[in-house]
Amino acid sequence: MKIRLHVCLQVVLWLWFEPALQDVAAGKSPTSHKTGSSISDANLMFEILLGGVEMDQDNNIVLLDKELASMKAGRTFLSQINDNIPRSQSSMEQMVSELQGQRRRPLTQAQFESLVLSMVYSAHQARHQEREEEQEAWGGVLIQLANVTVHELRGSYLFNYA
Repeated sequence: MKIRLHVCLQVVLWLWFEPALQDVAAGKSPTSHKTGSSISDANLMFEILLGGVEMDQDNNIVLLDKELASMKAGRTFLSQINDNIPRSQSSMEQMVSELQGQRRRPLTQAQFESLVLSMVYSAHQARHQEREEEQEAWGGVLIQLANVTVHELRGSYLFNYA
């Protein structure tokens, strides 16, 4: 479970910090209008990945590097991932409805980050449910979240339920 969570977190962090990494890879001075200080954000991403993460019995993400977890950047990350993500199927579906209701306006960065983190949480829940009905229900939530994400990125849905 720790390895799968680690891979999911790598994907989320990559999506979160991609602009900074693209700028650095292109040899440009990183832009910081969207990601704060891009270099420090990229460094934080690598520190989190190197330190490792686990999910505790309350389904909260815990940084294994206690020093990083006690720093402001670590606490901010943990707050974002543990406090701003719905934890039940019904609250996830409510979030999807709200996001679809504002489809004419682009999502804010905070909304998009919560959406991506919610997808990772839903994928984890779908994988670790014991009953097939619960796996399918969480899988359905995951598909809806992915559909909203794709719509945000390209302007059209993967699946049209109408």
